[in-house]
Amino acid sequence: MPFSSYIGGNTRRGGGAGTTWAQSLLPSSTAKSKIPPRRSRRRTALINFLFTNFFTIALSISLIFLLITILHFGVPKPLSSPFKSRPKPTFRLPKPRKTIPRKPQNDNDNKDAVFGAVVDITTTGLYDKIEFLDVDGGPWKQGWRVSYRGNEWDTEKLKVFVVPHSHNDPGWKLTVDEYYERQSRHILDTIVETLSKDVRRKFIWEEMSYLERWWRDAAANKRELFTSLVKNGQLEIVGGGWVMNDEANSHYFAIIEQIAEGNMWLNDTIGFVPKNSWAIDPFGYSATMAYLLRRMGFENMLIQRTHYEVKKELALKKNLEYAWRQSWDAEETTDIFVHMMPFYSYDIPHTCGPEPAICCQFDFARVHGFYYEMCPWGEHPVETTPENVRERAQKLLDQYRKKSTLYRTNTLLVPLGDDFRYISVDEAEAQFRNYQKLFDYINSSPSLNAEANLIVGFPSLSGDFFTYADRQQDYWSGYYVSRPFFKAVDRVLEETLRATEMMMALLLGYCQRAQCEKLATGFGYKLTAARRNLALFQHHDGVTGTAKDHVVRDYGIRMHTSLQDLQIFMSKATEVLLGIRHEKSDHNPSQFEPEQVRSKYDVQPVHKAINAHEGTWQSVILFNSLEQTREEVVMVIVNRLDVAVLDSNWTCVQSQVSPELEHDRNKIFTGRHRVHWKASVPAWGCKHIILPMVLPDVKKPYQLN
Repeated sequence: MPFSSYIGGNTRRGGGAGTTWAQSLLPSSTAKSKIPPRRSRRRTALINFLFTNFFTIALSISLIFLLITILHFGVPKPLSSPFKSRPKPTFRLPKPRKTIPRKPQNDNDNKDAVFGAVVDITTTGLYDKIEFLDVDGGPWKQGWRVSYRGNEWDTEKLKVFVVPHSHNDPGWKLTVDEYYERQSRHILDTIVETLSKDVRRKFIWEEMSYLERWWRDAAANKRELFTSLVKNGQLEIVGGGWVMNDEANSHYFAIIEQIAEGNMWLNDTIGFVPKNSWAIDPFGYSATMAYLLRRMGFENMLIQRTHYEVKKELALKKNLEYAWRQSWDAEETTDIFVHMMPFYSYDIPHTCGPEPAICCQFDFARVHGFYYEMCPWGEHPVETTPENVRERAQKLLDQYRKKSTLYRTNTLLVPLGDDFRYISVDEAEAQFRNYQKLFDYINSSPSLNAEANLIVGFPSLSGDFFTYADRQQDYWSGYYVSRPFFKAVDRVLEETLRATEMMMALLLGYCQRAQCEKLATGFGYKLTAARRNLALFQHHDGVTGTAKDHVVRDYGIRMHTSLQDLQIFMSKATEVLLGIRHEKSDHNPSQFEPEQVRSKYDVQPVHKAINAHEGTWQSVILFNSLEQTREEVVMVIVNRLDVAVLDSNWTCVQSQVSPELEHDRNKIFTGRHRVHWKASVPAWGCKHIILPMVLPDVKKPYQLN
């Protein structure tokens, strides 16, 4: 301790043993044979008394003067500062957005943003306000009977933009490979063929995991046609992630990884960078996702699965479109524009308007001859003809108008699709053909004050939207903890991938030997596969645990395979970085092994014991993939009790050896031992630890007190 030299001593400099500070100030007197006179002895005694009690007398006099001063002048007031007191911090009022006029500040709604952003709505404020009564709203069960006056569009036309789409889950009831072979590859073929027939036809696509596989299988002419459709604006890639990731379970590292993997492939292959995010199926939405998307350069978002009572409350005040701002962002640098879909689902019956029984009549794939169920409300789609086009167009436009009253602008977005739609050319032609007839009639009738088009770009809210409920008391919260084993494997793969990427960077950036580059480039395809397997599991039916058992097994095997590949690379990379790997030994097993191993995709990892003989020693390499120094307690398993821990300079490190126990009635001790010690590893660095198996006669020098 810094003050240890000043505490606990009973002598001071200049004093002998047993002398105290007060005693050292006393003057010494020389013994004389002659006894001094009485008056001199009295004077000497007085002087000795004054010196001995000097501090006590001085303190008493000071207190007397202080009491006299207080009684005469009163208690003194605090000294005034010549500086003005600093005013309380005030927040900079943000400029109003063009698309979202700012309302007067509501203290109740903004109680959670005292030290951060100034916002109009907070999700906690919404949840406090909503009564969650689940009132039957009529045709729109979770809302109300929507109506309009009819003159809302006299001065400005209603502009309707219909967005054909197909939601392709990379694993749910079937595995990603099964879905691709049975449906997704045919959907992409259909899109290319049908869009090339008419430049007015549009489509959007989200999942790069399927597109990359299709691209590898497609002929050159199909690739060229696909690229031309993207460049002329008929086909837009939205999101561009490897999957449409979950937002409750996925770690931000894995989210960034999967979006980057999809977007980099898309940019390198087609030269397109998405600006709009499309998330219609995750079970709730996180503000972190909005932040990441904004920082990645996205401009708009579309979301669907939020609590139905929240949708109703936002729709009542026309707040379904908004700027999603981080609660700490007082400077408004994280705003991203969001469009929230208002109804129960993203299928066609719940997207054209508030009355699903009517909207279902305009899902032209629900007719005889296709694979989809008929409309459960009893009225089914019919082909659009010159005889019925007027009646059909007015019925569809009535739904568009009712839906538009839930938003602030005259621009309406209407998705047109469902899970794995547009699987055949006949189905796609039925949708495009009928809608084009309806749009042509609406656009050619000025009295309708409406304009309908197929479109790709769209306008795109703020706060966390958990926990999601789609109806009644059906809250989607079980997936937070379902299949915890694979959620844990996901995190292990993340950290292993991160460490591998850092080792790859060290090999390519700092190692000057040819062997370093050769190892790194040779492993590149397996590193890409590991990224994609991690990205695939971030799918909102993957990490959530909502897929079928055999699909989860497929995810698990993919992650297990990548874990093994990454561990093999790290073992070989360690040899190269330490300079002990040679050209001719490329195909030989590595001298290093991972400390934890998994025998199968669905079993817990086990610690691999270090087996060594007397008089030998083993090396342990600790690698830190983070950008700051880490100090942690490290544990390894050994088969012998006589073991010590040395650093790379062969200096003894304090450690502890304890027996390894197991849950067995007949046998408690496994025969192995656990060695613990504290290790400090620098950022992006390695630590070399030596474990000598000590002989009995040399054990003593390494033994610790």
